[in-house]
Amino acid sequence: MRVSQINGCPHCLHMHRHDALKQGETEERMLLLSAWRESQLYSDRERAALAWAESLTNIAESRAPDADYEVAKSTFSEDELLALSIGIAMINAWNRLAIGFRLQHPADHKRAA
Repeated sequence: MRVSQINGCPHCLHMHRHDALKQGETEERMLLLSAWRESQLYSDRERAALAWAESLTNIAESRAPDADYEVAKSTFSEDELLALSIGIAMINAWNRLAIGFRLQHPADHKRAA
């Protein structure tokens, strides 16, 4: 969800929110996701994943800083870090396709009709 927030993909944000609620995520944590650094609602493991997600999503500016990599590497196993990184890359790819093909939030479809 954080990657889709950064990329500004309303279609993906709707989909991820819906899926997260089904899996037991709370509205409060989703609402504060863009302020995760300032919130105590996220574990150290989640913070490492969020920092890594932001680093890879903003790679043109961030160049995936060594500090973020070291935290991710020390928090996750090699397989977990690989899976996390592939997941981040895939969400970025889907965001770019959804935005490029003008997919909208379902509420926008209703208003247009």
